[in-house]
Amino acid sequence: MKFKIILAPVKPDKTDPIVDAAKKVGATGATIIPARGTGMREAKTFFGLTLEDQTDIVLFLLEEHLVEPVMEAIQTAGEFHKPGTGIAFVLPVENVFGMESQIEAFKEKVRDSYF
Repeated sequence: MKFKIILAPVKPDKTDPIVDAAKKVGATGATIIPARGTGMREAKTFFGLTLEDQTDIVLFLLEEHLVEPVMEAIQTAGEFHKPGTGIAFVLPVENVFGMESQIEAFKEKVRDSYF
């Protein structure tokens, strides 16, 4: 079974809608990493201190066949068509350990759908 990672650095108010949308189309969960980021817009300053925007990095480890539906769902939920809301991109995964229980559950689900 092949896996890929979707990474989506997003504004914190978009995190929950993105995770919920991904779960509706088959993602089993997500890892959320708090981060800071800068984009094309200049960072705001206050008395000489730079204020960086808070960002969440939402990470999905998915079976390859789920990547396209999850990307479509998070693009819509995250409102990526609006400037400054976030982005998403996909990376290949070489090896995965610790997913055995999810792989077995997936195989059972597929087997049950045929019978």
